[in-house]
Amino acid sequence: MAFHTTNGKKGFTLIELLVVMAIIATLMTLVAPKYFKQTERAKEVVLQHNIRGLREAIDNYRQDLAAGPQTLDDLVSRRYLKEVPLDPVTGRRDSWVTEVDDDALIQEVRSGAPGTSLGGEAYAQW
Repeated sequence: MAFHTTNGKKGFTLIELLVVMAIIATLMTLVAPKYFKQTERAKEVVLQHNIRGLREAIDNYRQDLAAGPQTLDDLVSRRYLKEVPLDPVTGRRDSWVTEVDDDALIQEVRSGAPGTSLGGEAYAQW
């Protein structure tokens, strides 16, 4: 596609550069949605893993102490967790929603993230 000018310099025409840019833009429109879908899917996998880890820690706490924790920080202070995990959808550690029993002890934990997963299920139902 390169051409020679009358003075012998090589180069590309403006049209050739625009065609290349159009091809790149078209490829980007095909690739970008898949990339963002994969990042959402990765967040969901991390969220599922973190919820599972929290639930296991609560179960272990309950098994060892015959009662559930009052807060998620109790799991950290008693070394059932290193730290309260991050909710990857909200990007926060304090967005977890806990269900407590009559004694105000945690029985269940869910994500406090608004919205729905790629599968259409609300994050709060996980």
